[in-house]
Amino acid sequence: MAEADAVIIGAGPNGLAAAITLARQGLRVMVLEAKATPGGGTRTAELTLPGFRHDICSAIHPLGVASPFMRSLPLEQFGVEWIFPPAAVAHPLDDGTAVVMERSVAETAAGLGEDGPAYRRLLGPLARQWKKIVDDLLGPLPLPPRHPLTLMRFGLPALFPAAALARLAFRGVRARAVFAGLAAHAMLPLEQPATAAYGLTLGMLAHSVGWPMARGGSQAIADAMTAYLGSLGGEVRTHCTVRSMNDLPPARAYLFDLTPRQILSITGDRLPAGYRRQLSGYRYGPGVFKVDYALSEPAPWKAEGCRRAATIHLGGSLEEIAASERAPGKKEHAQRPFVLFVQQTPFDPSRAPAGLHTAWAYCHVPAGSNVDMTGVIEQQIERFAPGFRDLVLARSTCTADEMEAYNPNYIGGDINGGVQDLLQLYTRPVARISPYTTPARDIFICSSSTPPGGGVHGMCGTFAAQAALKQIFR
Repeated sequence: MAEADAVIIGAGPNGLAAAITLARQGLRVMVLEAKATPGGGTRTAELTLPGFRHDICSAIHPLGVASPFMRSLPLEQFGVEWIFPPAAVAHPLDDGTAVVMERSVAETAAGLGEDGPAYRRLLGPLARQWKKIVDDLLGPLPLPPRHPLTLMRFGLPALFPAAALARLAFRGVRARAVFAGLAAHAMLPLEQPATAAYGLTLGMLAHSVGWPMARGGSQAIADAMTAYLGSLGGEVRTHCTVRSMNDLPPARAYLFDLTPRQILSITGDRLPAGYRRQLSGYRYGPGVFKVDYALSEPAPWKAEGCRRAATIHLGGSLEEIAASERAPGKKEHAQRPFVLFVQQTPFDPSRAPAGLHTAWAYCHVPAGSNVDMTGVIEQQIERFAPGFRDLVLARSTCTADEMEAYNPNYIGGDINGGVQDLLQLYTRPVARISPYTTPARDIFICSSSTPPGGGVHGMCGTFAAQAALKQIFR
């Protein structure tokens, strides 16, 4: 293989972001990807029946349109068409109604009864200042925030455990439930400090930029980033498995879109023993169990509001969701799990043959679980959409250990690249002034195992590339 200025290992969103950032500076960049297609967590494939296109991991992308890096990309020029469902999220309840997160804070608050004013006070200012907050939340470290007063308004309630903030801020079942569903994306017990940050961030994005999807599938995002990189002179090579540093071509810098476990395996003694011990102590989170569906009709929701959103949170009350999110940490499988359900074909019919539909659902499980959760997931779906099973033409399931087998970055089925709690959010993968650097001057880490963590935002790759520019190329 030809020499390059920089070689990036892994063509997920962060690896591609790192490559684009370097290529924009005129450097020769090569990306090596083990799979047949680039994308990492943004791949799409026919998992059930021919003509049914399913997103393998990430499907809904608020940060794909909100993060500073993604906003800088000309994705639309390279084939990405964003689709915005009328509502971001629907959260059905056992009384046959649903809380619907409309784009408008006021309209959403109107459906929360006595908690409407409190909801407006909590989310309204954040939604109005979303860009400043997002730019600081996803900003570089260790620089201070550019908008400290605005960030403080977000940060003080964000430090609370999500369950505690829901009870402090709201009195009724509806507002508490919808906030718990948002916070459950943290993949942490809702009693842990700072889990409220996830609920506030996702709620803020729902009311500001929406929760969009890419027409045709998330693969369109990776394909557009790859094409844009090509226009800058960069190159992506697929079917390139890297097992050691000897598999890599000569380069001045190597950026790894991998988690610490794979980096340790590949780099060997290129990294000093002390740093290797720190990396080996990196903590991974719970896994996911996922089901993809080919359907004859859309899900038959009891609550009409569920037909207005692509993302449905199935978990009933705050108490039920909190119990579900505690279970994986105790190595238990919840019998009434919080289920993230995504229905895209009502808004993007290109993903299935005419008149037919796709959907997917997942729940959180203990790391490395091989338990089939199809039954309990479908019980939760039937609870709010009776008759759903009768519409299933085909299923494709993936346990947590199968997730890791498909993508080695998903250690134990952890799709976030490691636990994102208060202790390991800004010190991932180890505590360093620049966590993207390593003691080996030419080795950098650009994966979601660095700040600001998981999500299709590209910021981990951007900051790692900037560290390489500063340390190697300038």
